[in-house]
Amino acid sequence: MKIIKYVIACLATLVSTSLWASQLTPEQDSAKIRGLTLYNQYKDGEPDLRIAAMAGDRESQFYLAKDLQNTARYMIAEAQKWYTAAAEQGDMYSMYQLAYNGNDLCHAMGNCPQGARTAREWKDLLINTATPLTEQGDGEAMYMMYLVTGDLDWLKKPAKPGFPFKSYWLAIRYENGEGFIFPPWQRSNRIMELYKEAAEGGYPVAMYEYAEQLQSQGDMNEAREWLKKGAEAGYTVSFGEYAVSFSLPDNPWGISEDFVKSYGLMSLLLELNGGGTSLRFAQSELPRIAKHLTPEQIEEAKKIGAEWKATHPPLSYFPDKL
Repeated sequence: MKIIKYVIACLATLVSTSLWASQLTPEQDSAKIRGLTLYNQYKDGEPDLRIAAMAGDRESQFYLAKDLQNTARYMIAEAQKWYTAAAEQGDMYSMYQLAYNGNDLCHAMGNCPQGARTAREWKDLLINTATPLTEQGDGEAMYMMYLVTGDLDWLKKPAKPGFPFKSYWLAIRYENGEGFIFPPWQRSNRIMELYKEAAEGGYPVAMYEYAEQLQSQGDMNEAREWLKKGAEAGYTVSFGEYAVSFSLPDNPWGISEDFVKSYGLMSLLLELNGGGTSLRFAQSELPRIAKHLTPEQIEEAKKIGAEWKATHPPLSYFPDKL
């Protein structure tokens, strides 16, 4: 239940629901949900995000700016406008984008838009916003301070529950050889602990990483369970691995053969036609699976897929916010 609540609340994002969401009408909130879902599937969420952004929702403003910047491949004036609108409402991610755009392609092109504040002023505002929050145990603010300072100790500090990405990112840093762990041979154990912490906190990407860690240690029952949880949370990697395994008798997860279920679930990946590798993966695997099925079984599989879609969060790549 915790996992599903987290995914629905965040809609494949890494932060909690915006404090400004209460200002949205039901129609505007629906537009925000659609926009975030499309964005997280690498599709065009701009029109829907714009509806909620114009209503003052700072999370939608950030994602609209991000979408515009990604589409242009560099910072454009409208993206900066929406980052500024969100930052002025306290959005730390937008402050970061405005403070650290020195490597943006617009600099090479010589057409970076002029902002209301300098990059230094945005950095100072970010620090002044995050610092008091860190003193209250806010893990997200600690993550932002890590980004600003590069000091890994910010990720090591204890924090209140609610931002599992901090634990996940510390695990990634440790895997890259950063940080000091004593004794050194405990590094792999610490990495696994952090993935577990992030997975139990509800972060779907960490669920898959933790499942792989368990699998490598031969704990197949727990590994299989966390793979399933990641799939149920909508993470495309977990979902694709879980779905295809039903059609692979020798799959590494020990999942029992069920070609009907495999076809039904794999078919849902066909909806991910906005980018990523999921669509090609499904297109390559579905013909193989279909060879094991009768027309009647394929119809049954479609019902299984439709039921899954109706009872689970939308599929998402869960792209990093920054």
